[in-house]
Amino acid sequence: MIEIKDVQKSFNGQSVLKKVSLQVEDGDVVAVLGPSGSGKTTFLRCINFLEHADAGELSIGPKTVDLNRASKREILAVRRKTAFVFQNYNLFNNKTVLENIMEGLVTARKVPVKAAREKAEESLVWVGLKEKRDAYPAQLSGGQQQRVGIARAVVLEPEVILFDEPTSAMDPELVGETLEVIRKVAHRGITMIIVTHEMSFAREIANKVVFMDGGVVVEEGTPEEIFGHPKEERTKKFLSRFINAESMYYI
Repeated sequence: MIEIKDVQKSFNGQSVLKKVSLQVEDGDVVAVLGPSGSGKTTFLRCINFLEHADAGELSIGPKTVDLNRASKREILAVRRKTAFVFQNYNLFNNKTVLENIMEGLVTARKVPVKAAREKAEESLVWVGLKEKRDAYPAQLSGGQQQRVGIARAVVLEPEVILFDEPTSAMDPELVGETLEVIRKVAHRGITMIIVTHEMSFAREIANKVVFMDGGVVVEEGTPEEIFGHPKEERTKKFLSRFINAESMYYI
C-alpha cells in the first residue's frame, strides 16, 4: 500500500498543494483529474522527489519518509520503488532506444549490461517496438517515444508507476497507441497513478478517480461515483464539459 499524507508545496509564496492526501492499494489504477493549475503534476512530482515538498509524508509499505526532510538515501530508496513517465518523454537524445531502456537498470539498479540488454529487448517487444531498438529518439514519432518511456518504466519492475499526462504532448492520432500500452500495464497488475485529461480513458481503466482543484482533493471515489454521480458542484462543473448524448465523458 502507498499512503501520501498532507503534502504541501508553495512556489514564490503561492500555495500550490494544500495538505493533499491519497491512499493507494496494491494493484490500484488511480486517475487524477482536474483543470490546469490544480496541482496535479506538482503532487505527482513530489511523490518521486522531482519537486521538494514543503511538508508531507510518503509511505510505501512499512517505510515512512518525510517529504521535506528525506535524506539522499531515503530519496534513492523511494525512487527504486517508483518509476516516472513524463509527458515530454525525457529520453536521452544521444542514446538509442535500447540504451534508453537499459539506462535505469544499469546505472540505478546495477544490473549487469548483458542482463539489462535482455530485459530491455523483452520490454521493446512488449510495447511493439522491437524494430526500433537501434533508432534514436529524433527518429521516432511522439507515440513511439512515449512507448519507449513506458517500456523504460516497466522494465524497472517498480512498485508504482507515476504517469504525468502521458498523451498531452502528442498528436491526437498517436494517442490511441500509447493508451493501449498503458492498458497492458494495468492488466499486469502494476500499481499506477495517472494524471490525465483523457476522461473516457480514465473512466475505463481506473478503479479510483481523484478530482483536484485549487491545490486540494475536491472529491474521490470509483469511476461510477465520480463520473456518474459526482457530489461536489466543482466536480460536476468540470465534468459537464465532457458529457455527450450518451452520458459518457471524453476529450
